[in-house]
Order: sequence, then C-alpha cells, then structure tokens
Amino acid sequence: MEQPFSFLSYIAWKQRLVFWIGAIIVGLVIVMMTLLSEWAAQTYRLLSLQYPWFHFIIPPVGMGFTAWVTFRFFPGSERSGIPQVKTALGISSNLNERSKLISLRIAFGKMFLPIMGLLSGASIGFGGPAVHVGASIMLSLGKTVKFPPHYLEKGLILAGSAAGFAAMFSTPLAGIIFAIEEMGRTLEERISSLVLTAIIFSGITAYAILNSYIYFEDASLVMPLGQSWLAVPLCGIVGGFLGGLFSKSTILGSRLLKQTGISIVVIAIVCGGVVATVNYFSHGATVGTGYQQTKAILNNVQPMDFSYPFLKMLATCATFFSGIPSGIFVPSLATGAGFGVNLASWLPIAPASVMILLTMTAYFSGMLQSPLTSFVIVMEMTNSHEILIPLMATAFLASGTSKLINPVPLYLALCDTYKPSLSKTKPIETIA
Repeated sequence: MEQPFSFLSYIAWKQRLVFWIGAIIVGLVIVMMTLLSEWAAQTYRLLSLQYPWFHFIIPPVGMGFTAWVTFRFFPGSERSGIPQVKTALGISSNLNERSKLISLRIAFGKMFLPIMGLLSGASIGFGGPAVHVGASIMLSLGKTVKFPPHYLEKGLILAGSAAGFAAMFSTPLAGIIFAIEEMGRTLEERISSLVLTAIIFSGITAYAILNSYIYFEDASLVMPLGQSWLAVPLCGIVGGFLGGLFSKSTILGSRLLKQTGISIVVIAIVCGGVVATVNYFSHGATVGTGYQQTKAILNNVQPMDFSYPFLKMLATCATFFSGIPSGIFVPSLATGAGFGVNLASWLPIAPASVMILLTMTAYFSGMLQSPLTSFVIVMEMTNSHEILIPLMATAFLASGTSKLINPVPLYLALCDTYKPSLSKTKPIETIA
C-alpha cells in the first residue's frame, strides 16, 4: 500500500504545486470563457435587432457549421461534456481510451466552439464545458509531470472538474458537493483534500479578476411561517416535474435521433431552424446563456413574458440535439427562474423572490436529480442563506418527483452513449 508522502517531501510538494497551478489555470480559462460568452450573446442580439433576417439565417448555418467542425476536428467535445468526464472516471489504466474523452485537444475545442454557437444564436451554458475543460487541463498537466497512476485515474479528473464548476459559478462549496454527488460518490482522503485546494485556487482566481462572488443577490428574502411554506411542495413538485420532463425529453430525443442515422450536420441545421424560430418569437430573449435574463428576473428589473421559460427550454433542447458543445446548467437556471415568475404570478402564496428561488432549485434538481448540488449552488449564487431549509426541502422533493417520470439521472443515462464507442472512432455522420 502506498505510504503518504511526508509534509516536507519534494515529491509531495511538486504534486501539490501541480494541482494548485492547474487550478489557477482552470480559473483563468473559465473567466475567459465567461467573458467571451457574454460578448458573443450580446453581439448576436445587437446584430439581430439591426438585421431581422439574422434570426432565420444565422442559427441554421452557424449551428450546422459548428457541428461539422466539432465532429470533424474535435470529436469528444460535443454537448455538455459531463457524460464524457463521468465515463472517463470509470476507465482504469487505459490512457489511450480516456484521451478520446478528455484531452487538451478536446479542451481547446470546448473553449471556443460554444462561442461559435452563441454567435449563431444558440441557447448555451458553460457549466458542463467548464467541467470538461477543467478535467482535461488538470489531467493533461498531470501527464506532463508524470503523476502516479493513482492520481491519473481519478484524483486529477475530479479536481479539475470540480475546479471548473466552482470557477464557472463562483460557488466553492457547490464545487465540492458537485464532485461528490455528481462526479463520484466517494472520495479518498488525499484526493478530497486536493479537490478542495483546487476549488479554492480556481475560485480565488475567478474572484480576483471578476471581483464578484455573488452572481445574483436579493436582500429582501423573507419566508414567514404559515401559508408561504405551501410554496415548498408547490414549487418542488412543479419544478421537479418540469425538470424531469426536460431530462426525459433530452434522453429519449437523443436516442431517437441516433437511431435515424441522419448526418449530425443535417440535424444541427434543422435544430438551428428551431432555435431561429424560438428566438424570433421570444424577441431574442432565449439567445445565449440566460444569465442576463435570470439576473433581471431576480433583481426585478423587467417583467418576463409567461412563455419565456417554455421557449428557453425548447431552445436548450434544440441546441443539445444539434451536438454542438454546450452546457445546460445556466440555461436551466434561467428556465427555472422563468417558471418561478409564472408560479408567483398565478399562485402568490409566498414572496415572489422566494418562489423564484425555490422553483429554480426545483427545476435544477429535477433535471439533474442531484439535490445537494442544486440547493447549494442556488444558495451560494444568490446569497439566500435565510431560506436554506426551504431550499433543501424543495430540492429533495423535486428530485423525488423527477424520479417518478425519469428513473435514470440525466448524465448517467447519457454516459451510455460513450461506453460502447470507446473501441472505435465515430464517423461524423453519426450522433455522439
């Protein structure tokens, strides 16, 4: 059994420095991706306002071209990236097979191809890509300095994925929970400490540049005892059902499209047409990550049309089916916030800000079936510690509701796509 290195050991400090430097690099890369994503989405909106034909020409052409580049030059970088990382965690002592799922080449594609998607008007989040990029960078760095197999098999992948998640959302605690709950159910003591330090270094790097720890803040969160607590089962069940419905639709739609054997480029063009139509009817509100819309909802800056969450859900599904590199975390937070606005308007049994946060948590939990990650990320992003217990209860109720219609968690089901394909290279005509 390998003995732990002493505190003053050169090898031990070398490995610690690699983790810390890798985490800082991950933080810098995620900051760059975040800033580019907002620029790309805003650029598309401005051009679409100036040239109305943008909504109908650019998404099909742009998404089709992005899908072709993805599967031709960066296979393995498609869609969210979390299923690839989860699958890579299960591959033991076969670095060649794992490199088909996480590598520097894939990380490079994952950094810039989502920007192309945003410039095409797609509904793209950066949560999944951040996890994929973080894992790829950390593992590649470990290979460069010849880390022992113990770290290459799980430690570096977990640390990189958690660091990417934490830097993307500025939520260090949620990064820890995500690493445990979603990426791996158990962590060895040495690995868990390295994951924690990677999260801290990555989070500090992102905070130092963006100068912001809290994404959304509402200081008026109050949930008095009484009728307002009925919002917990209401938001939990409705949000959990809708989140589970999104996951079920994503899983079934992916399987159905794969069985057709249609070229992924053709599928991406059709999905671009769907996105174009949705963007037109939403007046551009569904373009991009959804961060600005969520912030506007939580800060009560502007009213949101009741159709927004439905259209955002449809745009996110179409983007996912197109195969282009994209995440669903931030778009799902925006969708959940939109449903929360609707519930608060139709059944105002609790303060609107509270119902929005509860529904965001419920939708996210129903989509992932990871209740711990869901309520912690919303709590950290919004500084809503005052309603911690309602958020927790809502998250677990939503997860249970989601399991009734979608027994297999989203990312676990999507991992099946990659397990049988590792022994051969996929042609670009098939769906990954």
